[in-house]
Amino acid sequence: MIFHKQTAKKTAELLLQIHAIKLQPNKPFTWASGWKSPIYCDNRIVLSYPPIRNYIRETMAKHIEKQYGKPDVIAGVATGAIGIGILVAEYLGLPFVYVRPEAKSHGRQNQIEGYIEKGQNVVVVEDLISTGKSSLNAVKALKEEGVNVKGMVAIFSYGFEVAANNFKDENVTLHTLSNYESLLEQALDTNYITSKEQDVLADWNANPSEWNAN
Repeated sequence: MIFHKQTAKKTAELLLQIHAIKLQPNKPFTWASGWKSPIYCDNRIVLSYPPIRNYIRETMAKHIEKQYGKPDVIAGVATGAIGIGILVAEYLGLPFVYVRPEAKSHGRQNQIEGYIEKGQNVVVVEDLISTGKSSLNAVKALKEEGVNVKGMVAIFSYGFEVAANNFKDENVTLHTLSNYESLLEQALDTNYITSKEQDVLADWNANPSEWNAN
C-alpha cells in the first residue's frame, strides 16, 4: 500500500520528470524475464539528481518512523536499493547493512554485508517491487540471522497481484512511496499519456505475462 496519495502522485511526477520511469505503450520494452512491457523503471537514476534523491530520502525516512517507529538498522536490498538505503539510514542516524541475492562463494561467504545483531528491529528498503520474490528473499536472509523485520518500504511498486499475494503469504508488510495506479493518474493529469494509452497501460498491468502490444 502507498503511504499517502499526495506523496504517491508527487513521487510519480518526479520519477517521470527524470525518466527513471519511461512509458512507451506503442514501443514496448523487453524485460529480462522476456515479458513485453510498456513501462520501464530504473530508480537508481534518482541518485543522480540531488533535490529528488533528498525528497525520496526524507519522505521515506519520515514515513518509516511514522509507520514502524525508529528501527535499530536499515537494510537495503542489493544492488538497486543500496544507495537509497544508505541515504535513509544516514537521515535517521542509523546503522546500515545490505543483503545480497545469495551468499558470496568466496571470502567470508556473507549474504548480509555489515554488522547486525540478533533481536534488532530492521526495516528493509527497496527501490522497486515487481513480483516481490527477490525482496522477500532478502527478508528471509535477515530473519535467519535472528533479527526482527518490521516491514519493507520501496520507492515504487508495479502493483501486481502476485506481489501482494507473495507478501501476504510471508506475512511481511509493504509500503511504497508510489505505485502504478498513482503513476497512471499523474501521467494522465500532466498529458504525459492519453486516455487511450492509459487503457493500454492498465491492460498490461492486469496481465503482464500474457500482454501483447498488438
